[in-house]
Amino acid sequence: MDIKVDKHTVIVFDLDDTLYNEIEYLKSAYKFIANDLDPANRKSLYRNMFAKYRKGDNVFQYLANNYKVEVKDLIEAYRNHNPKISLFDDAYQTLTDIKRKGGSLAIITDGRVNTQMAKIEALGIKDLFSEIIISEALGTEKPNEQNFKVVEEAIPARIYYYIGDNISKDFVSPNTMGWKTIGLIDNGLNIHFQVDENLKEEFFPQFLIASYKELNIV
Repeated sequence: MDIKVDKHTVIVFDLDDTLYNEIEYLKSAYKFIANDLDPANRKSLYRNMFAKYRKGDNVFQYLANNYKVEVKDLIEAYRNHNPKISLFDDAYQTLTDIKRKGGSLAIITDGRVNTQMAKIEALGIKDLFSEIIISEALGTEKPNEQNFKVVEEAIPARIYYYIGDNISKDFVSPNTMGWKTIGLIDNGLNIHFQVDENLKEEFFPQFLIASYKELNIV
């Protein structure tokens, strides 16, 4: 898919499961917690935690029942650890190609400011983005149009793109606002399922890609 980019183009990205797999953040947090709770047996504890997660068990309640720790402290550790995560293949090249062509970049993501900024810092991409919109700071979550209007107000442009993954909330507002929308197909590791047959057509992206290799910035 070709995207013509110039100084009048803004390309906006979701974060989780769009620039990296969110499951990697979960794994990073579990490893951090396992090492903190039981350093001598951190590997086996991590494996047990992840197995319970995949079974749908309450991992933090299991830890609270077996270690001298409270669930609220585990949640804080999960949200506030320094993550070890990495970008999808070719994502960094796509971002730098957009910048090289004169386009502007922004992020619109739901979540807590400290958590989402820690992810962006860990991915090494903060300085590439002109605007980073995080729902906690704004007070509204996608699909609220306000999240997208903030970008339009901050970066006036002729054309806007939004690249995301979550059909239930990522595309309906930018579709309505006249943006171009691109959906990144689940690589099998996404935390949120992408298909909901009950959603109306306007919730779906206008284009689909399986990886950033399919984007050609021209």
